[in-house]
Amino acid sequence: MTCMRVAIPLLIVVSVLAAGCGGEDEAAAPRRDPAPRDGRLPGEAAPGGETTTPERRCVAGTQVWQASRGIAAVLRRPTDAYRSPGGPAFARFGLRNENGVPTTFRVLRTQIGADCRPAWYRVQLPVRPNGTRGWIPASAARRYVVDYRIVVDLSDRVVTVFKAGQRYVRTATAVGRHDTPTPTGSYYVNQRLLSADPSGPFGPGGIGISAFSPVLTGWAQGGPIAIHGTNQPGSIGFAASNGCLRIANDVLERLIHEIPDGTPVNIRA
Repeated sequence: MTCMRVAIPLLIVVSVLAAGCGGEDEAAAPRRDPAPRDGRLPGEAAPGGETTTPERRCVAGTQVWQASRGIAAVLRRPTDAYRSPGGPAFARFGLRNENGVPTTFRVLRTQIGADCRPAWYRVQLPVRPNGTRGWIPASAARRYVVDYRIVVDLSDRVVTVFKAGQRYVRTATAVGRHDTPTPTGSYYVNQRLLSADPSGPFGPGGIGISAFSPVLTGWAQGGPIAIHGTNQPGSIGFAASNGCLRIANDVLERLIHEIPDGTPVNIRA
């Protein structure tokens, strides 16, 4: 990670498979069967047990907008990302990333196949340029619901974590300096890493985000961004980092074991 470049060899991967939001124009999605407001798929059971649109009414190619619901997909097998369903491939992903963490994406929408099951997922990808999206075959991934979201306010220098729609944690953060700014935009948690030295510059570890530094392109792994701990607590609340977000170690240690990969992250100015 950008702020963790010298520490990458020292990190231990946290277990990230969960049991168990992307600003595209929803109107652009072709849709013959209206989707439920909560983003469930045709025929998918609601919390109370009732199902949504009966399977016999689904139309192949229907796309269901799900970015606002909090959906993630972890790979079952290596796969390409495509410009469109069945279109040209432009990126390849293995089961695990460079740090050995299972490859996870944030799902923005689902395209239904002729069998009324998900055929393709429109996902956000952890690659440059920031916010890159593509399509992956639904058969290549396991889809699950994420109950958390993170909002970072760079002006107030605050990280807020929401759980089940309610504010769960609000904590001060250090942000990027003027010459190494923290990128704004919509991203997601793509990995969590524990440090071998909790007293080091990254504290207990880092919550990796699918964002990259806009300026430090030559850094390890392309300069990815993270929310991490610090051995400089006095820097929290200031523009002091290389683009990452430094929070108190006790808060980081709590969140790193709770927040699942796939959690939406919105960083705003």
